[in-house]
Amino acid sequence: MRRSLLKSKIHRANVTGAHLNYMGSITVDRDLLLASNLLPYEHVHVLNLDNGARVETYTIAGRAGSGQIRINGAAARFFSKHDRVIILAYAEVEDAELADFHPRVVFVDKQNKITEIRVDSVKPYPKLPAGHKGKPV
Repeated sequence: MRRSLLKSKIHRANVTGAHLNYMGSITVDRDLLLASNLLPYEHVHVLNLDNGARVETYTIAGRAGSGQIRINGAAARFFSKHDRVIILAYAEVEDAELADFHPRVVFVDKQNKITEIRVDSVKPYPKLPAGHKGKPV
């Protein structure tokens, strides 16, 4: 079975700009991409904590150490400078790959400088006992 699981997350980043007339994407400080295990051009979801907007786009690497989180193109209509966002990416993972799968969550301060990186393990639930009918326990 393939499961869609959280792979990467940048938590509560601060939008540094929104540029409508750019061809699209989200520009992210290269250091944040590296820390969160995101590649340039990777598909991401961007969640706006200030207005509830949620958009899908792809990443572009910004200058390392810049703290840049810039929303580009049509998505700029849903974001403003200083909005707080969560940037997420998912991966399709086979059950057999779960032991080696480790989502990465990057926490940042108001200047988008890394304050903490968490690398978690995915622990599947134990199998149900034989004869269990799936009723709540």
